[in-house]
Amino acid sequence: MKNLVAYITSGYPEKSFSIDLALALGENGVDTLEFGVPFSDPVADGPLIEKANHKALELGFKFQDLLEISREVAPKVDTLWMGYFNSFYQQNMQELIPLAQKLGVNGLIIPDLPHEEALLYRELFSSNNVANISFVAPTDSESRIKEVVSEAQKFIYMVAYTGITGSGKAEDLQPFLSSIKKYTQTPVYVGFGVNAKTAKDKVIGADGVIVGSAFVDILLKEGIPYSVKIKECSELAQIIKNEINL
Repeated sequence: MKNLVAYITSGYPEKSFSIDLALALGENGVDTLEFGVPFSDPVADGPLIEKANHKALELGFKFQDLLEISREVAPKVDTLWMGYFNSFYQQNMQELIPLAQKLGVNGLIIPDLPHEEALLYRELFSSNNVANISFVAPTDSESRIKEVVSEAQKFIYMVAYTGITGSGKAEDLQPFLSSIKKYTQTPVYVGFGVNAKTAKDKVIGADGVIVGSAFVDILLKEGIPYSVKIKECSELAQIIKNEINL
């Protein structure tokens, strides 16, 4: 069974909605929930997620909101935090990682923290049994791929192409996948550009997919009730989970 990771922007449009949506997704095919931490300059994210980030900040998102959301969701759905390093660093990593573990959060995804700098926090993550998810990209050399994935935890975030999330660009991922799996038994999940139309092709040879912009697109719809947004996201999750396991 291949896994589905769903990204949603924490606290957008409001905290209680994030909790309700996360729990619904967990009941409709999502194996892991990735809570995005709103940030003013989300450089690795496409225009939809960037827009949701800015809207959440305009509505007054605070890091405390993420903690409160996670407290409700993490005991019931496998939960990760996705954010830019400054968001976490400002909370004091020595205190934040033990707190994540206490809340039941199982890992962090930090796209702007290079592998070499992440090594400084390896013992902190390991001692608290919280994964620091490793990234590999098509631009990485084989020697770098070997280095990055050798101690990867939980899963490896395979960037499906060079660029930003959400554009759906098509590439032949098999050579890249083969070069990763040569050096690790850790599951490899494909992210960037994964949606209902592309998921079936993207997951070939991989162990799962990471979907963000397709869900956030629904969150950004105006003029429809929260209940409808939750229903549409749940239906999308079911469709993608089915597509990747056909």
